[in-house]
Amino acid sequence: MKILVQKFGGTSVATPEAREAVKNKVQQALDKGFTPVVVVSAMGRKGQPYATDTLIGVLKEANLSVNPREMDLMMCCGEIISACVMAGTLQKYGINARALTGGQAGIITDSQQGAARIKTINTSNLLRFLETGIVPVVCGFQGVTENSGKFTTLGRGGSDTSATALGAALNAEAVEIYTDVEGVMTADPRIVKEATLLDKITYGEVCQMAHQGAKVIHPRAVEIAMAKNIPVYVKSTFSDAPGTLICNDTTGEKTERSINEQVASGVASIKGLIQFQVDLDLHQPEKGRSLFDDLAKGGISVGCLNFSEKLAMFAIYEADEAKTEKVLTDSGFSFTKNEKCAKVSVVGTGMEGVPGVMATFVGALAAKNIVILQTVDSDITLSAVIKEEHMVEAVNALHKAFKL
Repeated sequence: MKILVQKFGGTSVATPEAREAVKNKVQQALDKGFTPVVVVSAMGRKGQPYATDTLIGVLKEANLSVNPREMDLMMCCGEIISACVMAGTLQKYGINARALTGGQAGIITDSQQGAARIKTINTSNLLRFLETGIVPVVCGFQGVTENSGKFTTLGRGGSDTSATALGAALNAEAVEIYTDVEGVMTADPRIVKEATLLDKITYGEVCQMAHQGAKVIHPRAVEIAMAKNIPVYVKSTFSDAPGTLICNDTTGEKTERSINEQVASGVASIKGLIQFQVDLDLHQPEKGRSLFDDLAKGGISVGCLNFSEKLAMFAIYEADEAKTEKVLTDSGFSFTKNEKCAKVSVVGTGMEGVPGVMATFVGALAAKNIVILQTVDSDITLSAVIKEEHMVEAVNALHKAFKL
């Protein structure tokens, strides 16, 4: 069998017209000799009756502090409704399909409600369906615990994770992620009008793009595919565009490159950040070590870290501002902060070892009189913390400077 996993997001299953487009993608896979496994998200987006956020709102109207077990069970309802409706649609057009919950598809998770991790996938039930010509329509975003059989959800991007995990477990030929855009773009087209579609991007690059704010595919899903070297295609449900292939670097042996060539793959951004600058005492190095222990114990996620003997700089999300201030004050640290910040990032494996990359990055922002509060870099990512009011201008400037 040539197994192909096809995952369809909420907008792809929200209306009868959209579900007919999904049917066409499934039929095309069958016509090409593939054995498809369909994974679906909940139908629509917040405000629509069966969307996950809508269901959460219904439950929170009853109890704002509802037990996580009931919350997970409620959130699973959206995908169950979607899988049943999608299976019914395929049956209407003569495709033999069956709806399956995550547990019925063999997805076994740990017991962490709301953010479960997949422990294993028992593919025996799925393979029985596939061997008899039945197309399984699997609820994304969910699984069950091994012993108690409790419903669990996989957290943000969970349906993408379900799809690539099933692809890995079934040794699929590829995983197709269908959405309402035609693939991975060089920047958010709502910010950069000149953003273009990427034909191909590496696993590492798209993971970094996602971590830096791009909302195309969840990095955990990509990491699972990368571990088994399974090609992932990001495509549109509503067009025949080839989409973007996510795979290992296939450019061959590295050659010497210059900044005059396109060395980056994309620009991403995150807003809603606060930058903290914490004073450190040269004569008390243990205080520097304890700083991040204290923040971790306070449940605060820290990013954009720069650390020296005299100063620690980092960024947190605005929602954690009060908690962060309390931890720092209670621990006796002196600090200042910059509110309403954003992070802009350029990502690309081609930047590694290329002279002038940082000069181009800094120069693009300086030319727009954008003050850089802090920079962070890795082998394939350059980032800067700036004021949020300059984010759109910064993303456009970097997109142009790196010839994207």
